[in-house]
Amino acid sequence: MHAPDNPPVPPPQGNAPGTLGDWLAWAANTLRDGSDTPRLDAEVLLCGLLNCNRAGLVVRAGDTLSAEVALRYASLLERRRLGEPVAYLTGRREFWSLDLGVSPAVLIPRPDTELLVEWALQRLRGLRSPAVADLGTGSGAIALALASERPDARVVATDQSEDALLQARHNAHTLGLQRVEFRAGDWLAPLAGERYDLIASNPPYVAEGDPHLAALRYEPRRALTAGPDGLADLRRIAADARAHLKPGGALLVEHGAEQGAAVRELLRVRGYAQVETRRDLNGLERATLGVHEPAAP
Repeated sequence: MHAPDNPPVPPPQGNAPGTLGDWLAWAANTLRDGSDTPRLDAEVLLCGLLNCNRAGLVVRAGDTLSAEVALRYASLLERRRLGEPVAYLTGRREFWSLDLGVSPAVLIPRPDTELLVEWALQRLRGLRSPAVADLGTGSGAIALALASERPDARVVATDQSEDALLQARHNAHTLGLQRVEFRAGDWLAPLAGERYDLIASNPPYVAEGDPHLAALRYEPRRALTAGPDGLADLRRIAADARAHLKPGGALLVEHGAEQGAAVRELLRVRGYAQVETRRDLNGLERATLGVHEPAAP
């Protein structure tokens, strides 16, 4: 949705410039009907303009905003009021304590996906120089989190979107994690002839027509939806991943909170062993793992 070219700038104190504290109070009130966290959003957006942290806003609460910054702040607030995510407005998102750049070309990393990273690191424990693949990497969140924790790992990340890979490579460079290799292609296609100790993925898993999509309208639809039941990409990954796993290697995927049983069945039908699902901090089934155990000769 296009933001107004010249959004109104209501002065917090009559016709005189207001302090940062005044602006924040007005901004939080402005966002009250368009955000679940209006005060936090107002602070984060202003921090982005002033290049400070939220504690800095407290210290500078009596300062005034320049006319230029006030105009930019009002524009960001209007876009946020209309539903545009804060992460896209600031161009930043924290994930696994990494400061990631994000854009509308990539899905915004969610805290739920940190469960996938935790579990992956547990699976890799004890392995020397493990080989890891991240399918549909987007911003590079999973691949870069794993690389930051396991500098000995060989990490390859794939995505069919060149724009997403551009963002992921930029994040890798900014974080000093250039050893992560990014490859263009659909899911496992770029991994031809290779086998890995772990293949991880947070693929699209929202059903087409799901009413929740309206709230996600700013994010790339291809990174969200996967067929009528949301399982189309998970089926493809489950079908193809075993050919790219070393004996004892694991496939680990994120999925919707109500898809745990269906994903477990997908993996079992495809011959995975030790199939297990874990729950997120809200007690919802969020990630499922299956192990490649070749049949004995």
